[in-house]
Amino acid sequence: MHRTPSDAPAGIVHLGLGAFFRAHGAIFVSEAMEASGGDWGIIGVSLQSPGTRDRLKPQGWAYTALELGPEGETAQVVTVLRDVLVAPEDPQAVLDAMAAQAVRIVSLTVTEKGYCHEPSTGRLNPDHPDIRHDLGHPLPKSAPGFLVRALQARRAAGLDPFTVLCCDNLPENGRVVRGVVLDLARLVDPALASWIEAKGAFPSTMVDRIVPATTPADLDRLEALTGHRDEAPVMHEPFRQWVVEDSFACGRPDLGAVGVQLVQDVTPFEYMKLRMLNGTHSSLAYLGYLAGHETISDTMADPVFARFVDRLWRDEIIPALTPPPGEDLPAYARALHNRYANPAIRHRTWQIAMDGSQKLPQRILGTIVESRAAGQPVPGLTLAVAAWIRYTSGRGEDGQGIEVKDPLAPQLAALWRDDPAQTVAGFLSLSQVFPAALREDEGFAADVTEALNRLIRKGARAAADG
Repeated sequence: MHRTPSDAPAGIVHLGLGAFFRAHGAIFVSEAMEASGGDWGIIGVSLQSPGTRDRLKPQGWAYTALELGPEGETAQVVTVLRDVLVAPEDPQAVLDAMAAQAVRIVSLTVTEKGYCHEPSTGRLNPDHPDIRHDLGHPLPKSAPGFLVRALQARRAAGLDPFTVLCCDNLPENGRVVRGVVLDLARLVDPALASWIEAKGAFPSTMVDRIVPATTPADLDRLEALTGHRDEAPVMHEPFRQWVVEDSFACGRPDLGAVGVQLVQDVTPFEYMKLRMLNGTHSSLAYLGYLAGHETISDTMADPVFARFVDRLWRDEIIPALTPPPGEDLPAYARALHNRYANPAIRHRTWQIAMDGSQKLPQRILGTIVESRAAGQPVPGLTLAVAAWIRYTSGRGEDGQGIEVKDPLAPQLAALWRDDPAQTVAGFLSLSQVFPAALREDEGFAADVTEALNRLIRKGARAAADG
């Protein structure tokens, strides 16, 4: 697979060019350009490693997006990328790209941990190693550092700020990223922070599409399907949704023409998705992983877990939500059930289980806090928290070691004790993860301890079969 790259200017720089954005936002932008024109090509930035760049460059930055439907597969070639930069190799090139006059949007999918913030508060963590580096050096390492230094360069050049468009699963993600950027900018230059605060735009968004990790077998299957070899394809389900607060500093693609919901307030959509999709995805991932299920669809094929997740939606999550305008929450839950059960989507439980310390506050703990304050029991979500704690032990139910991928992994492993109550007390003391309302809730600690005891004594499948 090869094409001659376009030399048209890029209007968007995207930080964190992983599979999700290439299977979601990049396709929407490409379709918006086809529908309504505009120079909105994308320069991708890898903040960690050159792997994505090295696979895409020989293909002229083109790649295949393969839709995995229950009845079959459909391939499309995406040609919206203009270049891919690798930040550790040349951070100045990344800053130059972001500061270019043609660039009007910088979007991000850097995962929750990429914002160098405290998930329980949403504020910048000034002691994060990358933030400490960025405060002492003009060439940054972190995503907030690149945003602040690029905005500083634009201000010095007399240009308006670009719009910062967060596409990560954070509640009120635009507000969170705005706060992190302003916190860092104040430490760099208070006048810069005032300029960003007055002129910048940080619209919130809600993104939704299941994008499983691509495997070597997928590459071979795609080659057989299309007749050409693609070393950097992405796999995705048919469903997609993008809800965007329509607040941009200097223009945007015609996203509304291709099905993006442009709204004044994204918050109710964010909470619907974070709690109904991401919250149950994480719950199924930990329990399913412990029970030996490789994927979410495998987990859903087990009637115990299918019933468990239906109870989560019906009894615990939907009662704590305000429906967004035009949305039917029980119908959304039924659609999620069918999406999870799609056997063509091989979304691995270990992949979803990663970085739980960063994900649980947004996905699960918020519902627990609100429900407990209202006197509503949440046994299923409490079991999910206990399953995360069980997973962090580094031992599966068969006693074999498992790889725990989490920025707090060593700290979490050190909290384990022979006594489950002591283990739970240690975990609930983590202010980076648990809000004060749960750290100080003795009843919640008792409930999590009981759930962890059940998991240890009976196993995940039996514990979920309530």
